[in-house]
Amino acid sequence: MAKIDELDLKILSELSNDASISVPKLSEKININSSVVYSRIKRLLKQKLIQRYTIDVNDKELGYSVKSVTGINMDSKRRDAIIDNLFEIDGVREISEVTGRFDIMVTMYAKSLNDMHKVVSEKIGKIEGILGSESFIEMKRRTKPMPYMPE
Repeated sequence: MAKIDELDLKILSELSNDASISVPKLSEKININSSVVYSRIKRLLKQKLIQRYTIDVNDKELGYSVKSVTGINMDSKRRDAIIDNLFEIDGVREISEVTGRFDIMVTMYAKSLNDMHKVVSEKIGKIEGILGSESFIEMKRRTKPMPYMPE
C-alpha cells in the first residue's frame, strides 16, 4: 500500500472532483506551490493511485435517458461467451462479476423504456446460457465526492 499524506489526499480529492483542473489552478486552490503539486501528481501516477484521467459523458444529452442495472444468472460454463455477447449490445457499458443472488450485473443505457425492454427481452434474453435476469431502472442518481479528506 502506497504511503500518502494529507497533501496527497487534498490533491486526489480535488482531481476526483475535476480532473481537468490545471496544476496552477489546483495549486492556487489548495494554497501549495505549483512545482510541489506537479511533483506530487507525478508521484501519485507512478504509485498508481491515479490510474487515468477520464471524462464523464452526459448520456442524457446524447439521448440515452434510461439507465438500468440488470442482474443476470448464467451457465458458468458459458461465462466468457455470454460476457462477449453482452458487450456486443449497444448501450451495455459495464459488466461486473458479483457475489450474491446474481452472477453478473450489467449496466446499460437506452433511449427509452421501450428500447430498454427490447434490449432485455429480445437481445439479452436470447443469449445462450443466460438462465434469468432482473432489471433495476435508475429513477434518480445522487453522488458524493470521493472521501479522500481525513476527518
